[in-house]
Amino acid sequence: MSPSPLIGSSSSVAPEEVLPAGMASRSSRIPGFYQLSAEERLQALARYADLDGQEIDFLRTAAALTPEKADKMVENAIGIHAMPLGLGLNFFINGRDYLVPMAIEEASVVASASYSAKLIREAGGFIAGSSGRIMIGQIQVVHCPNLEVARQELLDRADELIELANRAYPSMAERGGGARELEVRILGAGSSEGRAAAAGRGAAAAVPMLVAQFYIDTQDAMGANVINTMMEAVAPVIEEFTGGRVYLRILSNLTDRCLAWSQVVLPPRVLKTGHLSGEDVVEGILMAQAFADADPYRAATHNKGVMNGIDAVVIATGNDWRAIEAGCHAYAARDGQYGAMTHWSRDGQGNLVGRIELPMAVGTAGVVRSNPASALALKILGVETARELAEVIVSVGLAQNLAAIKALATEGIQKGHMALHARNVAMSAGARGDEVEEIALAMVQSREIRLAKALELLNRKR
Repeated sequence: MSPSPLIGSSSSVAPEEVLPAGMASRSSRIPGFYQLSAEERLQALARYADLDGQEIDFLRTAAALTPEKADKMVENAIGIHAMPLGLGLNFFINGRDYLVPMAIEEASVVASASYSAKLIREAGGFIAGSSGRIMIGQIQVVHCPNLEVARQELLDRADELIELANRAYPSMAERGGGARELEVRILGAGSSEGRAAAAGRGAAAAVPMLVAQFYIDTQDAMGANVINTMMEAVAPVIEEFTGGRVYLRILSNLTDRCLAWSQVVLPPRVLKTGHLSGEDVVEGILMAQAFADADPYRAATHNKGVMNGIDAVVIATGNDWRAIEAGCHAYAARDGQYGAMTHWSRDGQGNLVGRIELPMAVGTAGVVRSNPASALALKILGVETARELAEVIVSVGLAQNLAAIKALATEGIQKGHMALHARNVAMSAGARGDEVEEIALAMVQSREIRLAKALELLNRKR
């Protein structure tokens, strides 16, 4: 999706020309970075992020995660599954530059996010923000003699239950976090929430139940272990207070009090492409937005493009991308119909305005640093808090969405994507070294990007 001519490029730019020694400006705007060799990029990055020799070796050899470490992280470990780690360029968020590590195997995502970030940078950059770091823990109670009486009993003893939860994980409270609030909900038994849940889902969805919902400040940790420990500690007492039986006691991944958002304003002039005026591009993007708003089938693909950017940063920083996916997609359906995660509109001056707001329960402390590669990614990124990381991540999602819908509304998605995809096809056919670029370029020129064509070209060359 990016117009950058990655195929057939050469390493003609010295790293010191791209990134001056000392990196006084620490700018993420690095023209010609894609033209450097992989080794030159590493050396340039080392100066930017003040990486030492061991950290560069980690990136060079993928040795940050050893088989021994992997064996302690998952059961039945048999090895390490590597993933390409790219660098998102040009990100200027809240007046600060970021180079963004992105772990992803899909061609064009890093390039297109960087390209969009460049356009946004020219218009002043991203303005991002976030809510408090409030996560949710839930305890399900069934078979209460009287749901309303049980609900009121828990509310009357909320302070006692919150204190008990905090005693279960005292270190979090000592850091300024911990359980803050208790909400008690009734599901089933004729409640509006219960009726909505039961519709079309069978009788089990209508079981009367009480849900004790704790709101917990997890500081800079993602907090899953903190929350689950607290819920386990409080569950027996809740059984005693309600006379019911507790079944589930676990966090929720719909973290709608842990939101991050980002916004951009783009004058039409920065969107001009080929034969299309900036105004034409704005109109095309607005039509793409209207499609995603009206149709869940389109919204799913629209949002997949958003998550291409978000997941890549979440994975690189060692966070739980499955939890993020679950929360974001649930939030996209919060009004009863699944819709777009981003919103694009036109202001009174004709500018394109883009905004994204999503649950973003990521962390910069605790388990995310158990993989040395993730700790290194956080160092490169230079974020100081989980809230700052969340703001960067949603900005990347907004940039990636802009790249996708801009391409779809203009030249089509395949032009940039297939040029990068051709290299993967060439490698699958067995091309090595300089052969990869040569075979890929030949396939692009012939407009036949498929394995059989790559094998034909490779056999002819050899």
